[in-house]
Amino acid sequence: MTWIVFDYGEVICGRTDALPELANTMGAALAEFEPLYWAHRDAYDRGASDLQYWGGIGDALGITVDQSTSDKLTAIDIEGWSHVEPASAELLAALDEAGARLALLSNAPASFARFAERQDWARHFRVRVFSGDVGVAKPDAAIFETLLARLAAQPGDCLFLDDRQSNVDGARAVGLRAHRWLGVEAAGELLA
Repeated sequence: MTWIVFDYGEVICGRTDALPELANTMGAALAEFEPLYWAHRDAYDRGASDLQYWGGIGDALGITVDQSTSDKLTAIDIEGWSHVEPASAELLAALDEAGARLALLSNAPASFARFAERQDWARHFRVRVFSGDVGVAKPDAAIFETLLARLAAQPGDCLFLDDRQSNVDGARAVGLRAHRWLGVEAAGELLA
């Protein structure tokens, strides 16, 4: 039986809108802040703590980030990634109602994972794997192997949808049937 595995960022939710507020909170220009936000993200998604992530960005900007500032930045960041696309939410609900076996595989820090688990959309997923919890991230083979172990499934039993081609390629290398997310309409046709 097939598992349908979804990415979260820019699949279930839209792209974050929090970068200007994050830059402002750090007292940095957006043009200076944004490249650092993304450059340090992979380590954060692989299990670095909130303070390690924001502190690393702060070090690069010449700014000291204490725990209180880290907590504030984390809250702003989570809010920025929390806006679920209505059409994606409808698709998940319809698939769940139809009895589809749904799983989530997201490159996300542990702090976001704890937030996500409490959201209404999360109930549609029988299994949720967040990179920050397992210390590996897409497109590494290890995270797909972790997913397969949690699902007790073979690679060919999984249809994986992700917005990044590198992650699709990583999933295919492990044997998953993977497709680039091109929106709800395209996904609906693929799943029909």
